Amino acid sequence: MKNKINQFNIVICGVGGQGLITMTKILAIAAQEEGYEAKTSELHGLAQRGGSVETHVRFGKKIYSPLVKAGGADLIIALEAQEAVKASFYASKKTGTVFLINKFLTPIIEQELIPLEKISKTLEDFSKKTLIVPATEVTQKEFNNSVLAGTYLLGKAIYQDLIPLKIPSILKAMQEIVPDKFLEINKKAFELAGNLEKQK
Repeated sequence: MKNKINQFNIVICGVGGQGLITMTKILAIAAQEEGYEAKTSELHGLAQRGGSVETHVRFGKKIYSPLVKAGGADLIIALEAQEAVKASFYASKKTGTVFLINKFLTPIIEQELIPLEKISKTLEDFSKKTLIVPATEVTQKEFNNSVLAGTYLLGKAIYQDLIPLKIPSILKAMQEIVPDKFLEINKKAFELAGNLEKQK
């Protein structure tokens, strides 16, 4: 059983259209379901045109601000790998930030793609642990739908105990947030992450 925590801080980053806002709402509602106070914040400029999106989720016994402070993230979930480097501002090796990164790169205008190896090496300075998961590849192969990568990563985070929330709370929040016509496929993507974890 997971113990109650004082506070937990998550930064989720990626690009527009990857479902970051939905994931943020699911986490906040799941945290409230478990009796925590939860606050969220969104930062998205050109999100609808594939620009950077960053959200914060903080939950715990008492949360005063929706923003994660510099070096204060317990977990950073990057749905686009290069965005993880930008979010390293919120990470700290000292406090034990974990990065959970989708193995997915999207082109940036007038810039070369940053190789995954370089991203992983850069994050070593800011993190105690970096996990790179082929979420887009898996969901495209299994469901013919790469947008489910976020739900799959959320499943990875929960089943690997990277987030101190319970599976039923996440599923209940998903039912509240995800439209009915997409609910079942999202649950399947979430549970697929758990099934693959059990096979290890």
